[in-house]
This record gives sequence, C-alpha cells and structure tokens, in this order.
Amino acid sequence: MPTILRIGAYRFFFYSNENGEPPHIHVQRDNKLAKFWFKPVLMSSSIGFSSFELRRISKIVVQHKEELLEAWDEYFRD
Repeated sequence: MPTILRIGAYRFFFYSNENGEPPHIHVQRDNKLAKFWFKPVLMSSSIGFSSFELRRISKIVVQHKEELLEAWDEYFRD
C-alpha cells in the first residue's frame, strides 16, 4: 500500500493490487477514507469525511494530480 503524499493529517495512497482499475487515489485521515478518480478528478466514495473536508481534499488532489498520477503510472507500469 504505497503512500504517495502526506499533507497535514491526510495520507494519499493506493493499494498495490488495484492495477485493474482506472487511476485513482485513496485519502485517509484517522478512521476516515475517501477515493478519488483522476480522469476527471471526481470523488468515488467516502466514509466519515464532511462535505467541507471533501472539497478541501478534492482541491489538494487537483493541485497534485500530475504527481499522484505519475506515481500510479510508475508503480503499475508493465
């Protein structure tokens, strides 16, 4: 489960067995979890985060999209 980025209390990661899915990132803080697709940046699911916090996280994903997507591509490269 590679961690790609940490910003404040947020950890951005993906699971190592997800290469069959379109590129995305999971975001965790404490016991809260969300999943965002990259193309386009769109929340897929969320457990425990408020709407306000999800908007904040979405902005972070947009700001770091290239870095996160590059890490995904590098990890799952055939």
